Amino acid sequence: MSFQRIYTDIAKFLASTELTLALFAAICVVAIPGTLSGTRTIYSSPLFVCLIALLALNLVVCSIRRWRQVARSTLVIHGGVLLTLAGCIATAFGYVSTVNIYEGTSVDQAYRWDMKRDAPLGMNLAIPRVHLDYYPVPVRVGVLRGTKKIGLFTLRTGEGFDLDGYRIEAATLDPVTLNLQLTVLRQNRLIGTADTSGASTLPADFPYAFKLVAYKNFQLKRMWVDLQLSGYGGPPVSGTAEINGPFVWHGLYFYNTQVSRDEAGRLYAGIQIVRDPGRPLVFCGFAIVSLGAVLAFFRRFRGRRGVAAVQGEAV
Repeated sequence: MSFQRIYTDIAKFLASTELTLALFAAICVVAIPGTLSGTRTIYSSPLFVCLIALLALNLVVCSIRRWRQVARSTLVIHGGVLLTLAGCIATAFGYVSTVNIYEGTSVDQAYRWDMKRDAPLGMNLAIPRVHLDYYPVPVRVGVLRGTKKIGLFTLRTGEGFDLDGYRIEAATLDPVTLNLQLTVLRQNRLIGTADTSGASTLPADFPYAFKLVAYKNFQLKRMWVDLQLSGYGGPPVSGTAEINGPFVWHGLYFYNTQVSRDEAGRLYAGIQIVRDPGRPLVFCGFAIVSLGAVLAFFRRFRGRRGVAAVQGEAV
């Protein structure tokens, strides 16, 4: 058997539809454990990367062998798919790290899930402040004059009630201390603040005191953290991060994944740090595939119009 025949057979096999289907099936089977477990380590494994690389090679050989027969729009789609596959391979060289940081503290290490151990971040990561925003909380506020009960008012935080010429507004309810902050106005002029713990900036002759009688459960509306990073030889930088709004710095994506308190009531935030070098390639590949799909649509649309015109002339 000649070298040319061997080369032709190999190229034919690499460009075959049967190989494409087999690779798709193998990729699906290998990806199932990662999909079910929610871990991404399988996607950076040598086996998965090799399967993606073989699929890319299959598409390249197919495109080269048939580039004269296929439409230009199809070649554009092939190019977008190849760029996306290249992004998938590049992503395998990224990583995910996670760390819990107490408010007002900093760390320089995080747990690397690909290494399954703590590793240096190469920077100093600080959380100056954790922000929690809750939906308005239904509360019941009792009003006292001395030891005498004057009234019981049901409202939500952010709302208010009128009392003997005063406007009492329930500002915020602290979820830890359950201390309700109130603002007191008279004729739309602020005269002071008070809370249900007894603290007050109201005038000495203000006749009323307030007590939190009941409240409903808190519902978190939004959480985010302030970040401060220093390293890589540059000046410190600051920003904010939340679940769907990462802070991006030097190709790293910082997500706020959780906010909680320890047994002593200290507030801390969970931070996920993602390095994904393939992300730009994948997005660019998606854009090129979309362009190819649009070109294919217009090609087919023009083809149908041309057939219709020919049939009309024949009639």
